[in-house]
Amino acid sequence: GILDVELNDIGRRQAIAVGERLSREGKISAIYSSDLKRAFETANLIATACGGLEVIKDLGLRERNFGELQGLQPHVAASVCPEAYKALQSQKTDQEIPGGGESIDQLYQRCTMSLRNIGMKHKGERVVAVTHGGVLRTLHAQACPNKQSVKFLNTSVNIFHLSDGDNWVFKSGGDVSHLSHIEYLRTGFGGDRTFG
Repeated sequence: GILDVELNDIGRRQAIAVGERLSREGKISAIYSSDLKRAFETANLIATACGGLEVIKDLGLRERNFGELQGLQPHVAASVCPEAYKALQSQKTDQEIPGGGESIDQLYQRCTMSLRNIGMKHKGERVVAVTHGGVLRTLHAQACPNKQSVKFLNTSVNIFHLSDGDNWVFKSGGDVSHLSHIEYLRTGFGGDRTFG
């Protein structure tokens, strides 16, 4: 979620490792990041490893707003905010979450508009976008509607290509091979299973 927490030590080590990996894989033209602290710090550590590029903050890359559920653990949310929890569990993609929370459709529109704009500015270039699991799951669902979701771990490398229009192609995802030599969390929630 959109609670603005900083990286912990494990997160910093993971960010440094992914930065080192990306620096070896070819020239990066630009680095964009969610404005949330954990993503922005990750992006800056990647930028340092990749020659000191400036990180461009983009609010369109931020995590889904969970409204009244922000900061609650799922098993608590159902009893504390039953209507909001019911909205979150809804199969309707236009279902907003009470308290200013986004629907899946709103999240998709926000993040794809942002990524389309980035793509138009950097046609044919290699760009890094540091974002969040909810954004990645939403893009994956659009690119691969009939496939099972990929587990998007923190600092995993995920490659999406955007063709003309709104044609998202999922090339690969969930790759954490750069973390094999360090301790890392095997959940996509930073070890904290709240709607952060």
